[in-house]
This record gives sequence, structure tokens and C-alpha cells, in this order.
Amino acid sequence: MKKALVLGATGSIGSAVVYELVNRGVEVTAFARSGDQLNKLFGNQPVKITIGDVFQQDDVEKAAEGVDVVFHAINIPYPEWQEKQPILLTNILEAVKRTGTKLVMIDNIYAYGRSYGVPVTEEVKKKPHTKKGKIRLQLEQMAKQSRVPLLITHLPDFYGPNAGSTLLNYTFQAMIQNKKARYIGNQMLAREFIYTPDGAKAIVELAFQNRFDGESWNIPGAGTITGTDIIKIAKQVTGYNKKVSTVSKNMIRFIGVFDSFMREYVEMYYLNEEPVVLNGDKYEREIGPAPRTPYEEGIKQTLLSIKNNSLTS
Repeated sequence: MKKALVLGATGSIGSAVVYELVNRGVEVTAFARSGDQLNKLFGNQPVKITIGDVFQQDDVEKAAEGVDVVFHAINIPYPEWQEKQPILLTNILEAVKRTGTKLVMIDNIYAYGRSYGVPVTEEVKKKPHTKKGKIRLQLEQMAKQSRVPLLITHLPDFYGPNAGSTLLNYTFQAMIQNKKARYIGNQMLAREFIYTPDGAKAIVELAFQNRFDGESWNIPGAGTITGTDIIKIAKQVTGYNKKVSTVSKNMIRFIGVFDSFMREYVEMYYLNEEPVVLNGDKYEREIGPAPRTPYEEGIKQTLLSIKNNSLTS
């Protein structure tokens, strides 16, 4: 892989993939709608910046010309998923077909549905019970049926530099600003999170290994961790000394009356009650040790990034 296109390059995992590709000497095109954000993130990097709209197939196709691999890291607001996700993916698949490139799809854990306390492998039949989980499975099936050279990666919830719209960032932002901080879900429950630079390293390694045979790959985090431990680490880094309260499902329901994102998030709250943990044995067996930054270091770097961004914004 000498040239790559990253769609959704300004997002949490998309930006991490851009940086990882640059570190490996790949010629990268960073694609997103916001030129200001692209320049802020990559203005000092050897990156080709392309402003475009993934809902305009010509924009995607033009950006994909001459590249070896397209990384699909685009996310859109929950309320738009049902209508726009299939259109978005169709445009990407058609562009990949016409330009003869390969496709990496970066996905979450929603399509797996409930795991009943057992770490899920790639071989488990996906039985999503939520609307968004069913949409993610539909997209996966669309991609496989397209017959494009494809690899699909499944990652747990993100945290890390530039990980703006994430559960942990919601808590960390408030702590950095010394405001009243809240944690979404039971603080005593252990969940799995992935540090975005780790996820990017594993994703890019799969692309370099040319694993474009349509298979799915789980990319796990550094084990599980409770909200209590996350907050403890964050307090040590920030000096925050206030109590961090819990956001319950009923609170999200109430907020959802006024907020469309929270209204859509309610059905995903089960992940805070019945965590889905990824089994990463396939990656470890066929590729090698998965990158696993300890939570202490990952949380520290994430908080430093949030603090630096707040000073420069």
C-alpha cells in the first residue's frame, strides 16, 4: 500500500488512521466536509487535504482515483442512520468498484447484539436486537455482497486524542473544565474501550497484510475497566476533586425529550448494563500481538489532548 484515502478523516478513529498511515510512509488523502478541521488536524502533516461530501458519489470517486486502499471511517448522527447510512455506503462501494481500489470498513460492536457475558468472536452469528445494530449488520451484508476487496474491523467504544463525540470524552471534557462531571452508566461495571491510536495501528496493519478477503476482524482494547477506575485515573491526571455522578437510563430518556441524539442513544444503553467484550484471538493468532496501550497511559494522553485543544480553540 503506497497511497490511501481516509474518508471521515476528522473523526475519532479516522484522524488516528491518517496519522498511522503517515507514520508508515503512506501517501495519504484526508477527506472530510470541514476544510477548517482538516487543516487544523493535518495542516502540518504531509497529507493531501480534500474537502468533499460522501453523499456526492463523484466527490468520493474523484478522491479515490489512484489510491490503493480506501478507509471508511465516516460516522453520521444517529437520527440520520436509517435514511442515510445505506446511501453513504452505496456511494463508497460504487467508487471503490469504479476505481479498482480496496476497502477497509471500520465498524463498532452494535451488530453483535447481546453477548450474555461471553467475549464475542468473529464466528458468532450476529443477532442485533436494536435498530442501530440491525442497520450496522445491513451495511456489512451490503459490503460483502458487493464483491469489492474488503476487510471489516470491529472496535469497542473509542477514547483518545480528537475523540470528541464519545462516552468518555463527555466525562473528560467536564473534568478538564472543572465543571460538574457525569459518567454514563454504572460506574462499578467493567467495560471495554479502545485507545484510538491502538485501533488505527491494528487496522492499518491488516491493510498492509492485504487481508481483503471479506472477513471480519475484532480489534479489542486493553481489557476491561470500571468507570470507577477510569475516574480515579482521570482525577490523578487532572487534580479534579469533585464527585462524578452517574447518568442513568431514565435520565437519558428525559434528556431525549429535548435532544434527538440522546433520544436515539437510549436503545444503546444496554451496553452500559450488559457490556460486549471482543475476543481478539483471531488477530493475535494470524497477525500478531494487538496494540494495547494501558488505560493509565491512554487516559493521560487523552486528557492532555483535550486540555491542549481547549487552549488553542
